[in-house]
Amino acid sequence: MGLQGRDGSDVRFSRYVEGLASVIGHADRVNPLRDYCTGLMMPSERKSVEPMAAVTAPGRTAAQHQSLLHFVGQAAWSDEKVLSKVCEMVLPAMERDGPIEAWIIDDTGFPKKGKHSVGVARQYCGQLGKQDNCQAAVSLSIANRQASLPARYRLYLPQDWAADSARRHKAGVPEEIVFQTKPEIALEQLRWACEAGLPRGVVLLDAGYGNHTELRTQIGALGLRYAAGIVSSTTVWAPGTKPLPPKRWSGRGRPPTRPRRDAGHKPVSVKQLALGLPRRAWRTIGWREGAAGQLASRFARVRVRAAHRDELHDEEWLLIEWPKGEKEPTKYWLSTLAKGITFERLVDLTKLRWRIERDYQELKQELGLGHFEGRGWRGFHHHATLCIAAYGFLISERETIPPSAPRATTWVPQLELPADYRPRGAADPNRASHSKLDRDHAATLDRRARHKPVAMSLLRSKKYSKQATTLVTQ
Repeated sequence: MGLQGRDGSDVRFSRYVEGLASVIGHADRVNPLRDYCTGLMMPSERKSVEPMAAVTAPGRTAAQHQSLLHFVGQAAWSDEKVLSKVCEMVLPAMERDGPIEAWIIDDTGFPKKGKHSVGVARQYCGQLGKQDNCQAAVSLSIANRQASLPARYRLYLPQDWAADSARRHKAGVPEEIVFQTKPEIALEQLRWACEAGLPRGVVLLDAGYGNHTELRTQIGALGLRYAAGIVSSTTVWAPGTKPLPPKRWSGRGRPPTRPRRDAGHKPVSVKQLALGLPRRAWRTIGWREGAAGQLASRFARVRVRAAHRDELHDEEWLLIEWPKGEKEPTKYWLSTLAKGITFERLVDLTKLRWRIERDYQELKQELGLGHFEGRGWRGFHHHATLCIAAYGFLISERETIPPSAPRATTWVPQLELPADYRPRGAADPNRASHSKLDRDHAATLDRRARHKPVAMSLLRSKKYSKQATTLVTQ
């Protein structure tokens, strides 16, 4: 493949692929690795194996389809090693914009209609905003002000799946994978990040994770600080109050082990505490620039102690958000960030969790994270790993885009597909016609099914579209 890009982006892409190839095993995996990543970066509507094969090898689509399908669904390369290599190569580019400030834990869902895809079950799906049939994966991302990158990614395997040996075998679930809750998977990822020596940041959690007292305790035990979302009913010891020590043991019966309570020594819900704060406790603070100007809201902060099972926890920050116009506070966080941290910095770091939403938006809409059509454990993780690898390359290339570069891509040229390419399920245009049944011409249906690419973020500039096209045509 010739490398003739004027700005050197194609050379850098080749070096990037070489770096990934160093941990991927056999040399015959290098070409499908390069082609798969290239296909993910092309501005096509669907990033499943079949259309990527047609785009990356127009002259031999069938053979390319089999090659990519085997590479993503069957080849025994390590997702963990590839993701570690992506971090190693992309981290220097991220740190040129500033140090890593956060480790963000989150999960994302993929709606599914059937029941055979690995891990699919009726559970909460953020993409749909409700309980439905879907897969869910837990991730750990490293982030600073300008970028974020998933460093670990693992499918959540529901308990009924974990206990079903027949389904496990059919989907290729490794024997060592046992049932773990999402917080347990997240803790495992955090432990890995500490052992791997990733640059440390404050751990950011939404209430789905932050409301687990044991997870917060274990994060502290790892020497990490956190800003963890909690629900409004979470109880705390308000400033100036704490449990009374146990009564002195008289020598009769069992010795008391729990703190005493009286009328003046009871924990309160964070909502109750927030509603009782004076007006002077609330401040309007902005945390970043949005599309329509700076994002800002009203916040209050108080030093409290969590009141889980009457145990006496260390003092930490309770941060509360109460936007103007709302009848009551909308969000609450507990944070072990330093007591001397400024109010603005506390809000700024806590709100940095917005980066994970950008991650998933770009990974899903632009790189096809949810487009994998296989059903197996290995394919699900291989596809996600390659999406993250392609995303990492785009992050490392972002600084090469001039400030005046266009960000919308309504001008992206249509992909050049082979003349005889026909999407799976489409009618054969050469079939014999039938006057009663053939009411819509196949070509008309095909045109209606093809939508123009939607507007993409700053990662997908004209440069990348041209670069990816160059990579597959040279």
